[in-house]
Parts: sequence; structure tokens; C-alpha cells
Amino acid sequence: MTSPTGRALRLTVYIGEDDTWHHRPLYSEIVHRAHAAGLAGASVFRGVEGFGASSRIHTSRLLSLSEDLPVAVVVVDTEERVRAFLPRIDELVGEGLVTLEECEVVKYTGRGERPDAADPEGKRSL
Repeated sequence: MTSPTGRALRLTVYIGEDDTWHHRPLYSEIVHRAHAAGLAGASVFRGVEGFGASSRIHTSRLLSLSEDLPVAVVVVDTEERVRAFLPRIDELVGEGLVTLEECEVVKYTGRGERPDAADPEGKRSL
């Protein structure tokens, strides 16, 4: 395992809130697959306004346009793990945008975790 501080890869999947995979929200399917793959974590962010390849603006400000708001699913882990997960994303995402960005992990700890006595900085492996 690598140190949680240092280089990592951020995978962001931009899709619509109404996108589904076998009658389940697509964003939920991505999160559950990331969890099953043992990735460090995944979060879903709901946008209030946006547009994509269709050039149709989706917004929460107008009731008639408040459907299918933009959603971003973000996963951060080591480059090796994220790249190994990409084929699963390709299988799921028919319409959307998938990006990869190098990033630096500064801190990664779970709720209720205490720093390891052997590591005074409280770091743990992704």
C-alpha cells in the first residue's frame, strides 16, 4: 500500500441525476462498484445547474427544467487502483464525461480513527 500523502489520481464522472443502470441510479451503481473494488472512497455531488454535450441547460431554478440535474461522482485513490477501475466505468457510462486528474492527498482518516502510535502524524494507507 502507498502512503496517503502524496500523488494520487482523482476520477470524476459527470452524468445526469436521472441516468440509471438496471433501474438503479447510475451514480449509486458507480459508488457501490467503487466500494466493491476496494477503492479508498467515492462521493456524489449534485449540481444546481449545468449543461453537457447536448447543450441543454439543466437547472434547479426553474421547475420545468429541474429534472436530470448534473451529478459528479468523485473517486480518489492511487493511480494504479483508479486506472484498474476505469473498465467498470466504461461499461456503465453511455452518456457523460469521465476525467482523470493528478492530485495530492494531504490527509485521509476515517471517523473515529485515532492516529497510530507508530505514526505520530496520524497517516494511514489508502
